[in-house]
Amino acid sequence: MRTPNHPTAPVAAARIIPDRGEFIDALRVLRKGRVLVRVSDISGGCVLDGAPLYSAHRTLIAYGLIREFDNPQGFPNVRYYRLSEHGRDFADRACENWRQRPLLQRLAVRLAG
Repeated sequence: MRTPNHPTAPVAAARIIPDRGEFIDALRVLRKGRVLVRVSDISGGCVLDGAPLYSAHRTLIAYGLIREFDNPQGFPNVRYYRLSEHGRDFADRACENWRQRPLLQRLAVRLAG
């Protein structure tokens, strides 16, 4: 079985975060207390603060950075997520690290994914 740490794994499989710019943006918005809304399991089926998330939601869920919660005022068959305690700690560190990176490096990450 190939894993991201296995030396023969394809480069695409080794990429844990497909779009790092979207991922850090999602963490930044979630830190503000916003809610991720998942309306379907397809790419683009999640919305955060009015913007679609194409790939970050899978990583956030897989690593336990967000946790589903019951929203009695929400719509049926729609799932709602907030940062978990672990996710908040991670988001604080990741956002601080992102702010410390030089502007050109942040731009390169956004362009390259």
